[in-house]
Amino acid sequence: MRSSNPVFSRRGFSRDNGYAGFGAQPQAGGPAVGTAQHPNGNPFAAGAANPYATNPYATQDAQFGAPQQARGNVMTIDDVVSRTAITLGTVVVTAIAAWLLLPVDPANLGKSYGIGIGSALVAMVLSLIQSFKRKPSPALILGYAAFEGVFLGVISAAVSTYIADGVVTQAVLGTMAVFAGVLIAYKMRWIRVTRRFYGFVMAAALGFVLLMAVNMLFAVFGGGDGLGFRSGGLGIVFGIVGIILGACFLALDFKQVEDGITYGAPREESWLAAFGLTMTLVWIYLEALRLLSILQGDD
Repeated sequence: MRSSNPVFSRRGFSRDNGYAGFGAQPQAGGPAVGTAQHPNGNPFAAGAANPYATNPYATQDAQFGAPQQARGNVMTIDDVVSRTAITLGTVVVTAIAAWLLLPVDPANLGKSYGIGIGSALVAMVLSLIQSFKRKPSPALILGYAAFEGVFLGVISAAVSTYIADGVVTQAVLGTMAVFAGVLIAYKMRWIRVTRRFYGFVMAAALGFVLLMAVNMLFAVFGGGDGLGFRSGGLGIVFGIVGIILGACFLALDFKQVEDGITYGAPREESWLAAFGLTMTLVWIYLEALRLLSILQGDD
């Protein structure tokens, strides 16, 4: 099964011809691919199969089939943290550079907007290419992060200049708060990623994106704010829904990382974990920025 945000095609840890890759992820909310469901919820119990049984970088415990590190090339939480820091750092650096080098004053606003929108399109293409690749490509992932950062820098500067000064800082702090809150809730098992949870999140996200696409079409061809989903009371409601969906995607990301580490995914998979986490955090930041802009803007 696939999860992503905003493309909905980023792949999850699974077994794929003996290679543990971000492929379809039927394990979200249940045992990983190749495991049997057990009443006690332990995928290692009663001889459950290990989805990374053929992973050349891990061996199996003779009794439970749990992976053990045979060599130092399996994914660890340190790998995920370091790759995520690199990817998010690239977003932040390019966003700051765009903010400083692409002015949004009336004389340069059109040019800066053009570069920002062009960067967003390039970032989307790179993310789609990576989403359909079987193996992670650090160049594609960092390229996505760089172009996404340019877009975020331009749009953030414009919002701060023309709508509400200081809203960017609030959006960043809000994004960090959502991340910390979901991480704590996931570690405390207040959030349990089940198949039902996954299905609900994906259905809600698909409906959300379709509504936003329809609203955009009405705005382009009819003028104004389309159906009104991006401003006023409806805009506030949809902003809150967008942030909640982002929080749900974070829980799915944490589940994927946990499964990958548990079952001995190859170290290179940590790049895909970083890719997914970055996409989700960008989603949350943009929704937070839009929501705060509505709350603090003149309209």
